[in-house]
Amino acid sequence: MRGRGGTIAVGGGLGGIAVLVIVLLLGGSPQDASTLAGLLGGQTVGDQQPNDLSQECQTDVDANSREDCRIIGYVNSIQAYWETAIEGYALAPTTFFTGAISTGCGQASSAVGPFYCPPDTTIYIDLGFFDTLQTEFGAEGGPFAEAYIIAHEYGHHVQNLLGTLTGGNTGTGAESRAVRIELQADCFAGVWAGNAVETGFLNPLTADQVAQAIDAAGTVGDDRIQEQTQGQVTPETWTHGSSAQRQQWFRVGLDGGDANSCDTFSGDL
Repeated sequence: MRGRGGTIAVGGGLGGIAVLVIVLLLGGSPQDASTLAGLLGGQTVGDQQPNDLSQECQTDVDANSREDCRIIGYVNSIQAYWETAIEGYALAPTTFFTGAISTGCGQASSAVGPFYCPPDTTIYIDLGFFDTLQTEFGAEGGPFAEAYIIAHEYGHHVQNLLGTLTGGNTGTGAESRAVRIELQADCFAGVWAGNAVETGFLNPLTADQVAQAIDAAGTVGDDRIQEQTQGQVTPETWTHGSSAQRQQWFRVGLDGGDANSCDTFSGDL
Protein backbone atom coordinates (compact mmCIF):
# COMPACT_ATOMS: atom_id res chain seq x y z
CA MET A 1 0.00 0.00 0.00
CA ARG A 2 1.08 3.53 -0.55
CA GLY A 3 -0.52 6.57 0.96
CA ARG A 4 1.08 9.98 0.88
CA GLY A 5 4.33 8.29 1.86
CA GLY A 6 6.04 4.94 1.24
CA THR A 7 4.86 1.58 0.00
CA ILE A 8 3.63 -1.61 1.65
CA ALA A 9 3.37 -4.67 -0.55
CA VAL A 10 0.78 -7.25 -0.67
CA GLY A 11 -14.25 17.69 -2.61
CA GLY A 12 -16.53 16.29 -2.26
CA GLY A 13 -17.84 17.60 -5.58
CA LEU A 14 -16.80 15.31 -8.39
CA GLY A 15 -14.65 17.01 -10.95
CA GLY A 16 -12.60 15.86 -13.92
CA ILE A 17 -14.88 12.90 -14.68
CA ALA A 18 -15.01 13.45 -18.42
CA VAL A 19 -14.75 10.10 -20.16
CA LEU A 20 -14.88 8.06 -16.96
CA VAL A 21 -13.80 4.49 -17.29
CA ILE A 22 -17.23 3.31 -16.17
CA VAL A 23 -18.17 -0.28 -16.70
CA LEU A 24 -21.63 -1.48 -15.84
CA LEU A 25 -23.89 -4.41 -16.48
CA LEU A 26 -27.03 -5.94 -15.09
CA GLY A 27 -26.31 -8.24 -12.16
CA GLY A 28 -27.85 -10.03 -9.19
CA SER A 29 -29.89 -12.67 -10.99
CA PRO A 30 -32.46 -14.15 -8.58
CA GLN A 31 -32.07 -17.85 -7.79
CA ASP A 32 -35.26 -18.06 -5.81
CA ALA A 33 -38.07 -16.11 -7.43
CA SER A 34 -40.39 -16.33 -4.44
CA THR A 35 -37.77 -14.97 -2.03
CA LEU A 36 -36.46 -12.37 -4.42
CA ALA A 37 -39.75 -11.11 -5.74
CA GLY A 38 -38.79 -7.57 -4.82
CA LEU A 39 -35.60 -7.59 -6.87
CA LEU A 40 -35.59 -4.83 -9.44
CA GLY A 41 -32.11 -5.55 -10.67
CA GLY A 42 -28.56 -4.45 -10.05
CA GLN A 43 -25.94 -2.48 -11.85
CA THR A 44 -22.35 -3.60 -11.44
CA VAL A 45 -19.47 -1.17 -11.51
CA GLY A 46 -16.16 -2.91 -12.10
CA ASP A 47 -14.08 -4.68 -14.70
CA GLN A 48 -17.06 -5.63 -16.87
CA GLN A 49 -18.60 -4.74 -20.21
CA PRO A 50 -20.45 -1.39 -20.32
CA ASN A 51 -24.15 -0.77 -20.65
CA ASP A 52 -25.86 2.50 -21.46
CA LEU A 53 -24.91 4.20 -18.18
CA SER A 54 -21.36 4.40 -19.47
CA GLN A 55 -22.74 6.88 -22.01
CA GLU A 56 -24.86 8.74 -19.47
CA CYS A 57 -22.21 9.33 -16.79
CA GLN A 58 -19.38 11.14 -18.52
CA THR A 59 -19.10 14.63 -17.02
CA ASP A 60 -18.86 16.35 -13.65
CA VAL A 61 -22.35 17.74 -14.28
CA ASP A 62 -23.68 14.18 -14.53
CA ALA A 63 -21.85 13.19 -11.35
CA ASN A 64 -23.12 16.14 -9.36
CA SER A 65 -26.74 15.86 -10.52
CA ARG A 66 -27.35 12.09 -10.55
CA GLU A 67 -26.84 9.77 -7.60
CA ASP A 68 -25.86 6.76 -9.70
CA CYS A 69 -23.30 8.77 -11.67
CA ARG A 70 -21.95 10.30 -8.47
CA ILE A 71 -21.50 6.89 -6.86
CA ILE A 72 -19.79 5.59 -9.99
CA GLY A 73 -17.39 8.51 -9.70
CA TYR A 74 -16.65 7.64 -6.07
CA VAL A 75 -16.10 3.99 -6.97
CA ASN A 76 -13.67 4.91 -9.72
CA SER A 77 -11.79 7.25 -7.40
CA ILE A 78 -11.61 4.65 -4.62
CA GLN A 79 -10.32 1.95 -6.93
CA ALA A 80 -7.88 4.31 -8.64
CA TYR A 81 -6.37 5.11 -5.25
CA TRP A 82 -6.06 1.52 -4.04
CA GLU A 83 -4.58 0.47 -7.38
CA THR A 84 -1.67 2.80 -6.63
CA ALA A 85 -1.51 1.79 -2.96
CA ILE A 86 -1.55 -2.02 -3.21
CA GLU A 87 0.61 -4.06 -5.52
CA GLY A 88 -1.57 -6.37 -7.56
CA TYR A 89 -4.81 -4.70 -6.48
CA ALA A 90 -7.78 -6.53 -8.04
CA LEU A 91 -10.76 -4.43 -9.09
CA ALA A 92 -13.96 -5.22 -7.22
CA PRO A 93 -17.40 -4.62 -8.77
CA THR A 94 -20.14 -2.70 -7.00
CA THR A 95 -23.68 -3.97 -7.51
CA PHE A 96 -26.66 -1.67 -6.91
CA PHE A 97 -29.81 -3.51 -5.94
CA THR A 98 -33.28 -2.91 -4.59
CA GLY A 99 -35.23 -5.25 -2.35
CA ALA A 100 -33.15 -8.43 -2.37
CA ILE A 101 -30.37 -10.11 -4.28
CA SER A 102 -28.54 -13.41 -4.64
CA THR A 103 -24.80 -13.16 -3.89
CA GLY A 104 -21.78 -15.35 -3.37
CA CYS A 105 -22.55 -15.07 0.34
CA GLY A 106 -26.14 -16.24 -0.11
CA GLN A 107 -29.36 -14.32 -0.45
CA ALA A 108 -29.55 -10.86 1.05
CA SER A 109 -32.15 -8.15 1.42
CA SER A 110 -31.86 -4.41 1.75
CA ALA A 111 -32.47 -4.88 5.49
CA VAL A 112 -28.81 -5.80 5.95
CA GLY A 113 -27.56 -2.53 4.49
CA PRO A 114 -24.51 -2.20 2.24
CA PHE A 115 -22.04 -5.08 2.51
CA TYR A 116 -18.96 -6.68 1.01
CA CYS A 117 -19.05 -10.36 0.04
CA PRO A 118 -15.54 -11.94 0.08
CA PRO A 119 -16.42 -15.08 -1.95
CA ASP A 120 -17.45 -13.03 -5.00
CA THR A 121 -15.35 -9.96 -4.06
CA THR A 122 -18.32 -7.68 -4.72
CA ILE A 123 -19.70 -4.66 -2.86
CA TYR A 124 -23.51 -4.64 -2.72
CA ILE A 125 -25.27 -1.31 -2.26
CA ASP A 126 -28.99 -0.72 -1.85
CA LEU A 127 -29.35 2.92 -2.91
CA GLY A 128 -32.34 3.26 -0.57
CA PHE A 129 -29.99 2.83 2.39
CA PHE A 130 -28.84 6.42 2.09
CA ASP A 131 -32.39 7.65 2.59
CA THR A 132 -32.80 5.25 5.51
CA LEU A 133 -29.78 6.76 7.22
CA GLN A 134 -31.52 10.12 7.22
CA THR A 135 -35.15 9.17 7.81
CA GLU A 136 -34.68 6.41 10.39
CA PHE A 137 -31.33 7.11 12.00
CA GLY A 138 -31.13 10.88 11.78
CA ALA A 139 -28.03 11.25 9.66
CA GLU A 140 -27.32 14.60 8.08
CA GLY A 141 -26.80 12.90 4.73
CA GLY A 142 -25.14 14.45 1.73
CA PRO A 143 -22.94 13.22 -1.11
CA PHE A 144 -19.87 12.58 1.01
CA ALA A 145 -21.88 10.55 3.48
CA GLU A 146 -22.50 8.23 0.54
CA ALA A 147 -18.80 8.30 -0.31
CA TYR A 148 -17.90 7.21 3.22
CA ILE A 149 -20.27 4.23 3.12
CA ILE A 150 -18.91 3.05 -0.23
CA ALA A 151 -15.28 3.61 0.77
CA HIS A 152 -15.87 1.63 3.97
CA GLU A 153 -17.08 -1.38 1.98
CA TYR A 154 -14.11 -1.11 -0.34
CA GLY A 155 -12.02 -1.05 2.81
CA HIS A 156 -13.25 -4.59 3.42
CA HIS A 157 -12.10 -5.54 -0.08
CA VAL A 158 -8.66 -4.20 0.76
CA GLN A 159 -8.69 -6.27 3.96
CA ASN A 160 -9.64 -9.33 1.94
CA LEU A 161 -6.74 -8.81 -0.45
CA LEU A 162 -4.35 -8.35 2.46
CA GLY A 163 -5.57 -11.51 4.18
CA THR A 164 -7.04 -9.69 7.16
CA LEU A 165 -10.42 -11.38 6.72
CA THR A 166 -8.88 -14.87 6.66
CA GLY A 167 -9.45 -15.37 10.37
CA GLY A 168 -13.11 -14.46 10.01
CA ASN A 169 -15.15 -11.56 11.29
CA THR A 170 -15.72 -13.25 14.62
CA GLY A 171 -16.87 -12.41 18.10
CA THR A 172 -18.87 -9.58 19.60
CA GLY A 173 -18.07 -6.88 22.08
CA ALA A 174 -16.33 -3.52 22.16
CA GLU A 175 -12.84 -5.08 21.84
CA SER A 176 -13.80 -7.97 19.53
CA ARG A 177 -12.11 -8.89 16.28
CA ALA A 178 -15.33 -8.04 14.45
CA VAL A 179 -15.24 -4.47 15.78
CA ARG A 180 -11.53 -4.11 14.98
CA ILE A 181 -12.16 -5.20 11.38
CA GLU A 182 -14.97 -2.68 10.96
CA LEU A 183 -12.97 0.16 12.48
CA GLN A 184 -10.05 -0.58 10.20
CA ALA A 185 -12.41 -0.37 7.22
CA ASP A 186 -13.52 3.03 8.55
CA CYS A 187 -9.87 4.04 8.73
CA PHE A 188 -9.24 2.82 5.18
CA ALA A 189 -12.21 4.94 4.07
CA GLY A 190 -10.51 7.93 5.66
CA VAL A 191 -7.21 7.09 3.95
CA TRP A 192 -8.94 7.16 0.58
CA ALA A 193 -10.65 10.46 1.43
CA GLY A 194 -7.29 11.94 2.33
CA ASN A 195 -5.90 10.96 -1.06
CA ALA A 196 -9.04 11.29 -3.19
CA VAL A 197 -8.13 14.56 -4.86
CA GLU A 198 -4.93 13.00 -6.21
CA THR A 199 -6.96 10.41 -8.12
CA GLY A 200 -8.28 13.16 -10.38
CA PHE A 201 -11.94 12.37 -9.74
CA LEU A 202 -12.71 14.78 -6.90
CA ASN A 203 -12.26 18.44 -6.20
CA PRO A 204 -10.62 19.38 -2.87
CA LEU A 205 -12.80 18.41 0.06
CA THR A 206 -14.47 21.12 2.11
CA ALA A 207 -14.98 21.04 5.87
CA ASP A 208 -18.72 20.52 5.30
CA GLN A 209 -18.09 17.47 3.13
CA VAL A 210 -15.76 15.91 5.69
CA ALA A 211 -18.41 16.62 8.31
CA GLN A 212 -20.96 14.66 6.23
CA ALA A 213 -18.73 11.58 6.34
CA ILE A 214 -18.00 11.90 10.06
CA ASP A 215 -21.70 12.35 10.78
CA ALA A 216 -22.52 9.22 8.78
CA ALA A 217 -19.85 7.26 10.66
CA GLY A 218 -21.42 8.30 13.95
CA THR A 219 -24.90 7.42 12.74
CA VAL A 220 -23.97 3.77 12.15
CA GLY A 221 -22.27 3.28 15.52
CA ASP A 222 -23.53 0.28 17.48
CA ASP A 223 -24.37 2.35 20.54
CA ARG A 224 -26.47 4.85 18.60
CA ILE A 225 -28.32 2.15 16.67
CA GLN A 226 -29.00 0.15 19.85
CA GLU A 227 -30.24 3.21 21.70
CA GLN A 228 -32.66 3.99 18.88
CA THR A 229 -33.86 0.45 18.23
CA GLN A 230 -33.89 -1.15 21.68
CA GLY A 231 -33.66 1.75 24.11
CA GLN A 232 -30.44 0.56 25.74
CA VAL A 233 -26.79 0.07 24.88
CA THR A 234 -25.20 -3.37 25.26
CA PRO A 235 -21.47 -3.14 24.40
CA GLU A 236 -21.00 -6.89 24.77
CA THR A 237 -23.03 -7.39 21.58
CA TRP A 238 -21.24 -4.79 19.45
CA THR A 239 -19.98 -5.85 16.02
CA HIS A 240 -19.03 -2.51 14.42
CA GLY A 241 -17.94 -0.17 17.19
CA SER A 242 -19.36 2.88 18.87
CA SER A 243 -20.20 6.13 17.12
CA ALA A 244 -17.17 7.80 18.69
CA GLN A 245 -14.86 4.95 17.63
CA ARG A 246 -16.09 4.96 14.06
CA GLN A 247 -15.67 8.71 13.77
CA GLN A 248 -12.25 8.54 15.41
CA TRP A 249 -10.85 5.90 13.07
CA PHE A 250 -12.20 7.61 9.94
CA ARG A 251 -10.41 10.73 11.12
CA VAL A 252 -7.21 8.76 11.82
CA GLY A 253 -7.16 7.57 8.22
CA LEU A 254 -8.09 10.97 6.83
CA ASP A 255 -5.40 12.81 8.78
CA GLY A 256 -2.73 10.14 8.32
CA GLY A 257 -3.39 9.55 4.62
CA ASP A 258 -1.67 6.17 4.82
CA ALA A 259 -2.98 2.69 5.57
CA ASN A 260 -0.04 2.17 7.93
CA SER A 261 -1.91 4.36 10.40
CA CYS A 262 -4.87 1.96 10.46
CA ASP A 263 -3.68 -0.65 12.96
CA THR A 264 -6.84 -1.35 14.93
CA PHE A 265 -5.58 -4.75 16.10
CA SER A 266 -2.88 -3.63 18.54
CA GLY A 267 -3.83 -2.47 21.99
CA ASP A 268 -7.08 -1.12 23.33
CA LEU A 269 -9.54 0.61 21.05
